[in-house]
Amino acid sequence: MPLHGLGKVTLGVPDVERTIAYYNEFGLDHRGNGVFATANGGEQLEIVHAARRRLVEMTIAADDADDVAAISSRLHKLGLPFEDDENSLRATEPVTGTCIRVQIRPRIVITPAVAATAYNGPGRIDRWGRAPFIARTQPVRPRKLGHAVLGSTDLDTTMKFFTEGLGFKVSDFMGDKAAFLRCSVEHHNVLVMAAPVNFLHHTSWQVDDIDEVGRGAHAMLENNPERHIWGLGRHYAGANFFWYLKDPAGNFSEYYSDMDTIPEDELWSPEVLHGLQGLYAWGPPPPPSFLEPDDLAALMIGAHSSKS
Repeated sequence: MPLHGLGKVTLGVPDVERTIAYYNEFGLDHRGNGVFATANGGEQLEIVHAARRRLVEMTIAADDADDVAAISSRLHKLGLPFEDDENSLRATEPVTGTCIRVQIRPRIVITPAVAATAYNGPGRIDRWGRAPFIARTQPVRPRKLGHAVLGSTDLDTTMKFFTEGLGFKVSDFMGDKAAFLRCSVEHHNVLVMAAPVNFLHHTSWQVDDIDEVGRGAHAMLENNPERHIWGLGRHYAGANFFWYLKDPAGNFSEYYSDMDTIPEDELWSPEVLHGLQGLYAWGPPPPPSFLEPDDLAALMIGAHSSKS
């Protein structure tokens, strides 16, 4: 696939300083002025001021100018406006109003550890002595930005923009309520869900393994238990381990590890999952605030006011 993942997200929030402090504690590297880098993906998050929380911009990574040109051609056939040059393209997703930038960026290369994390099992000893995670005393640092989840008041139109316009592939559906979309070998890079208001549900950040998911969440919650939203668990769609936290603006942020990969499109058939089937294979049930964030009504009022 010529697209190869998310490059960066820009979040608009009312309280920039508190949100910057949160993501610094989350393990991202603050480069200054609200710009954060992951351990392997470079600068992948920017925090800017906005009257209400929202996804201001999403950058999608492409290999070369031919890939940008191909997307320009598809958007033109769909009658969607865009601006482009040799190295990038800028368009606005017509429902959510999110600026989508396609930009030539180098592929993220993550060198695996010399030995994979060893876990013992019944009748199988893969490690000896004390578990190695005990020696992990450094703060958890996400490797890269994995995906973002958007609520859209017109699911079909937003899906069409990402699939027919940008070239994303559908990995799985959650009935007629949501679709998992990919622009890399990972199961999903964008999830679009039907919602009563356009909003950002969460961003998701890859860490090494389930121990890093747990260590990261434990550190974030130790002095701030109100940040907890949902976890520890394992999703069905995508199969990744997860733990969700809430930033000061109300956006959810997820630590994840061990997601399904789809190296060849012809080897994968999308499933249609129903009810909570796609949300989790095991773990605590999702709380109401995960399915419908507490500030949805306020976001709806804000969206209505901005149009008046």
